[in-house]
Amino acid sequence: MRIGELARRTGVHERLLRYYEEQGLLRPERSASGYRKYTETHVDTVRRIRSLLASGLGTSAIAAVLPCLETDGERLAPTCPDVLGQLRTERDRIDRAMEALRESREALDLVISAGLRKSAV
Repeated sequence: MRIGELARRTGVHERLLRYYEEQGLLRPERSASGYRKYTETHVDTVRRIRSLLASGLGTSAIAAVLPCLETDGERLAPTCPDVLGQLRTERDRIDRAMEALRESREALDLVISAGLRKSAV
């Protein structure tokens, strides 16, 4: 299939599919005339990429772990032993980011509550 069909099947814009290719996440074959040729495997790969992006991973982390993941029913499962360590590292990074956001929200709540007290006077 060509890129337009892959975009239609996955709901991912063609420009984003090209970006995935630039990042090494998709590796389509090329026809003699230079057109990208995708298969059903690429449809699955795009779905995996989207799932990993939704999990908070960046494209460089996805490029590292994607070759070592397979679909196990409705979820992704690692197939290489070292991938678990990489995924844990990413989870820890996300946890730190979430904590920083919580602290930012608490600071903002203090400012808002101070403003509400001022306007009530």
